Amino acid sequence: MLGGLAAGVLARPFSAAAVTAGSRPRIAAMDFGLAETLIEMGLPPIAVPDPNTWADWVVEPPLPADIVNLGTDREPNLELLAALKPDLIVTTPFLDDITPLLERFAPTRTFSVYAPPPGPIYARSVAATRELAGAVGMESAGEDLISRAQTVMDEVREHLAAAGLGGRSLLIVQFLDTRHVRVYGRGSLFGDVLERCGLTNGWPRASNYWGFNTVGIEELSVSPASGIAYLEPIAPDTLDRLAASPLWNRLPAVESGRIYRLPAALMFGMLPAAMRFARQISLVLGGAPSNG
Repeated sequence: MLGGLAAGVLARPFSAAAVTAGSRPRIAAMDFGLAETLIEMGLPPIAVPDPNTWADWVVEPPLPADIVNLGTDREPNLELLAALKPDLIVTTPFLDDITPLLERFAPTRTFSVYAPPPGPIYARSVAATRELAGAVGMESAGEDLISRAQTVMDEVREHLAAAGLGGRSLLIVQFLDTRHVRVYGRGSLFGDVLERCGLTNGWPRASNYWGFNTVGIEELSVSPASGIAYLEPIAPDTLDRLAASPLWNRLPAVESGRIYRLPAALMFGMLPAAMRFARQISLVLGGAPSNG
C-alpha cells in the first residue's frame, strides 16, 4: 500500500501555483508552531497531532472546529493520513526519523526553528514564516504576520515604558515539579520577546538550542533582582506545595512578592506564540494588554 502511495505522491508534486490560482491547499501540520502560523496567515491546516492539547499549551489562535486528529506526532495515524490526501505536509527536524514515511503520503517540507546550533528563536521564526509563506504561495500573508508581530512588540514596549517598567528583569519559568523548573534564557522565544518589549531576561547562563535550561528552583536565586514569571499550565497541587516549601520561600523574588502567573503560551511556538506572550506580559506587569 505504501509503495502505491509513494508513486502517487511522485505523480503530483506540490506547487504553490495552485494557491495563486485560487485554490486552497490541504495541509497537514505535524507541529503546533507551524499550525499556529498557518492559521494566522489565513490557511489553517486540515489536521494536526494531538489537537486536544492545543487549549492547554497554545490557546490562541483557536483551532478550526473541524480539525482532524492525526494521533501522536511520532506515530501518526497512517490510514487517516492516507484518507485525508493532503497536498502538503509540514514538519520540523524533531520528526526527521519519520519524515521518509510522511513523504509517502504527500510532499513534505521541513522548517527548522528549534534545532542546533543555538540561535535567536524570534529571528528564526521570522525566517521560517517567510519560508512557509513562500512554500504555500502566501508571501503577502507571511509579511503581514511578521509586521503584526513587530507591531505588538513595539506597542508592548511603549506601554511598559510609559508605566515605568522599562528594563524590568524577569526569569521566565515553567514548573516541572515543586523542585525543578525549565527557565528560558537569552535566544529563546520568550527571552527574545522580553528584549523586544524593553524588558531584561534575568537568566545569566547559556541555554540549549531549544532556549532553556532545566534547573532546581534554588538556582533561581542566581538573579536576585529578577521577578519570576511562571507559565501555565501548572499542576493543581504545585502552588500549594510551593507555598509550604522553605526553599521556594527563601528566593528573593518570593520574599519580595515579585511573582507573576502567566497564561499558557507555546514554548516551541513561532510568531503567534510570541505575540500572545508579549500581550500577557503587558497585561500582568503593566495592567493593560497591547492593542496589537
